[in-house]
Amino acid sequence: MIASLFGKRSECVNGLKKCFACQAILPFSEFYKHPNMADGHLGKCKSCQREAITQNRIKNLERIRKYDRDRGKEPERKKAASLVSKRWRTSDPRIMRCHNAVARAIKSGRLQKLPCERCGAMKTLAHHESYDDPLTVMWLCQPCHKQRHKEIDRQKLYQKEPSP
Repeated sequence: MIASLFGKRSECVNGLKKCFACQAILPFSEFYKHPNMADGHLGKCKSCQREAITQNRIKNLERIRKYDRDRGKEPERKKAASLVSKRWRTSDPRIMRCHNAVARAIKSGRLQKLPCERCGAMKTLAHHESYDDPLTVMWLCQPCHKQRHKEIDRQKLYQKEPSP
């Protein structure tokens, strides 16, 4: 019944809209807002739009990486990165102590860099589960390191939520 209300053009009926990519009929909340569209929302649903963006990034990865590198060299970006770095160094004195201890241990040969513990990549970072033991580290590549911190943040979030 609802499908018959939609013609060839992307139309809206009772707060519903048809995605031109997957043809699904969804509420407006499933479409990103866009001021240039007649109804104020994109013609693709959020999941189709995310998929299109992911595919575009994969297809143009080198161009996008070059763009990101060039953008990172802009003065305002350098200043922002400097502030983030300064905040990181001053947030907890143990962090810098551990970071420096690992760097000194690698330089002296007491600690050896290993492949990523999750995916086996060779370019790794030292991840500390606890800043109380500076030389106890997990060797993780950048993507796995980011993922580990997301997991830790999620655990902290769940610990803060009150139980019903």
